[in-house]
Amino acid sequence: MVDSSRVSIQSASTAFHPEESSGIDSAATLENKSNLDPYLVHFDEGDPANPKNWSSAKKWYLTLAAGLLVLNATFSSSAPSSLVPTLMQEFGISQEVGTLTISLFVCGYCIGPLLWGPLSEQYGRRPIFIISFFIYMCFQIGCALSPNAASLLIFRFLGGTFAAAPLANSGALISDIWDAKGRGAALAVFTVAPFAGPGIGPVVSGYLVLAGVSWRWLFWILTIFAGVCWLLIVFTIPETYSPVLLAKKAKEIRKHTGDEKYHSAIELQNLTLAQRLESILARPFKILFREPMLIAITLYMSFVYGCIYLLFEAYPIVFTQGHNLNAGVSGLMFLPLPIGGFFAVATYIIFFNPGYERKAQECAPNPVPPEFRLRVAMISAPFFAVSFFWFAWTSFPSISFWAPMMSGGLLGWSICLIFLALFNYIIDAYLSVAASALAANTVVRSLFGAGFPLFATQMYDRLGPEWASSLLGFIALTMMPIPFVLTKYGPMLRTKSKYAPSEPPPSSSPV
Repeated sequence: MVDSSRVSIQSASTAFHPEESSGIDSAATLENKSNLDPYLVHFDEGDPANPKNWSSAKKWYLTLAAGLLVLNATFSSSAPSSLVPTLMQEFGISQEVGTLTISLFVCGYCIGPLLWGPLSEQYGRRPIFIISFFIYMCFQIGCALSPNAASLLIFRFLGGTFAAAPLANSGALISDIWDAKGRGAALAVFTVAPFAGPGIGPVVSGYLVLAGVSWRWLFWILTIFAGVCWLLIVFTIPETYSPVLLAKKAKEIRKHTGDEKYHSAIELQNLTLAQRLESILARPFKILFREPMLIAITLYMSFVYGCIYLLFEAYPIVFTQGHNLNAGVSGLMFLPLPIGGFFAVATYIIFFNPGYERKAQECAPNPVPPEFRLRVAMISAPFFAVSFFWFAWTSFPSISFWAPMMSGGLLGWSICLIFLALFNYIIDAYLSVAASALAANTVVRSLFGAGFPLFATQMYDRLGPEWASSLLGFIALTMMPIPFVLTKYGPMLRTKSKYAPSEPPPSSSPV
């Protein structure tokens, strides 16, 4: 009976949220324990209960479903952007307060990942998705019924906190179900969602303004979208986290055999509340402040992320004021961003992923050095800077709006590839503490996303669209060398790092 329920837990399932973040033993430790403990329950080889043995069709469905949840959350973040003038008139608030409907939602992303990631590693992905998304849907109803600006802003912040659950756990779900060979393409497809959502939001709200309907209709649409996604979770998304599935399996074996000695690895954890709080809240920032590599990458990714949300204030100045486009057509100017993201996915799958697979074969049985991931960022980073200069010096009203609009395609393409490269680098470089490293990265990045829109209008009004966008381009140029420097000095820095081993175990090689 013992042998029929055994197989090692693969560390790849923790690529985005390793067990370290919740105090659970590493994969290597679990494997050692399994050799010593005959009652430790595992999956059998080829066990259909193991998410990595599910059919490709089921895995791709879950990948697309996970992407849809992230699309929902990020769509909601930017959706009110075209409604700010309407809210200013309705509630008698300033431009800055109106912009808080976007910034406070993104502020919720700072808190949510610190909660939902570790909780999903204790109780599983599915219950966290179900509970958080239902509450998120309820806060959209609260926004739609808000009697004043204060209540609307409070509900937006709380909604963002609960909407952060898919940001924290959808990537983890994908790493639960895909092995190293298939995960690269799946993550490339999934990466489009965080950048497509913000680009679609202004289109919807822009045409609602043009139709002359109440601003409350936007939040009813968000409520319906959230409700559909919640039903999708309840009826079609199973539990994918292996330690939780093994705990359920151990319980069934105990019930079937009557032998209480059988147990899973997660049931052996015995952490105090203080230990859990330290793991959830303190450890990510301890790692961040002790790691120069992580600080550099986090600053770069945060700047790129902040620029996405800054555009929600910059585009209306260029297209609505400068080119006299109505709110609906002005919202369409954002569409090249997600389109560029789709082209980035095609670029990665066709050109970059095969190269990584060849490199993996060359390095086998050792993992590919993390610095190999950075070549994607080395190619896309210059285009990110170029896209801002393109946008800057085609922003004159005398130039066709098609010129600045199409710069968004290059911007979306470069952003998607930069994020894909740097996310994978963090995972490869930090291995067992990748969850904590990514948590710190997410918090700082969200702060930038929340803060950039607050000064964007003043910056563009005072400097003008041309020089304001050029300033962003110059900052992008100063940050562009980061992947080049890490490619050269990364191996040396990793040998001196406490958290980034220079020779990671082969079984922990992600993507």
